[in-house]
Amino acid sequence: MQITKLLSILIISSLILIGCSNDDEDTPIASGLSANTQPLGSSANDLLSDATYKGLTIEMVSVEGFEPTATAVNEFKSFLEERIFKPDGITINQRSVASSGMAPFTTQEINEIESDLRTTFNEGDEIVIYIYFADGGNEEDTDTKITLGTAYLNTSLVIYEDTLRKLSMNTNAPLLSTIETATLNHEFAHLLGLVNIGTSLQSEHEDSEAKGHCNVTSCLMAAAIEFRSGMMNMLGNGVPQLDDQCIADLQANGGR
Repeated sequence: MQITKLLSILIISSLILIGCSNDDEDTPIASGLSANTQPLGSSANDLLSDATYKGLTIEMVSVEGFEPTATAVNEFKSFLEERIFKPDGITINQRSVASSGMAPFTTQEINEIESDLRTTFNEGDEIVIYIYFADGGNEEDTDTKITLGTAYLNTSLVIYEDTLRKLSMNTNAPLLSTIETATLNHEFAHLLGLVNIGTSLQSEHEDSEAKGHCNVTSCLMAAAIEFRSGMMNMLGNGVPQLDDQCIADLQANGGR
């Protein structure tokens, strides 16, 4: 799955390709919980509009010692408030848990961890999202490609916090909170159906070489950033924003 000079400095001598993956696996977490175990993007309208759900609760579960920064959590909430209609508000409930000891992770293993840890599901007019901050990386990470996060079901996503922290330790790297915010916003935007995964295109801007991502290189939903080529330059001016075409898509599907 998908900022100016500050992030390009991040791995100035590296060959790393950083990105995300979005997985439409719909493996059930447990029986009877079908509303929260649907394919990626299928709850986009429910998240964007207030037609069915008036409020949003986020169950944010972090491995002890790998909690997101308060700045990232606050900026993430502001991003959501700017794009979705939830008159009853957005509630973020955070807690920490012991390590699973399973790192590095496959998406299936992340799904199994959710089965053990998730406690909150859609109820009444409240829709619930589960976010897991992991103490390791994705099993498919290589010397040339790293996954920052994965949106893998309609209301589920994982942030590979250990990977984000390692990136932030590079010389002249952006703040950890900036990397976290960009990753959170990007992955949640996949839950909102971007790009063309549950929220229909209003114009042709899907990346033909990276489905589910935007072909505008400065957009939050750009697919992947290769440091060595200079494409990883978006964070220099802060967390990247959605471009006008992505915003138009969200608005046409009930969002702001």
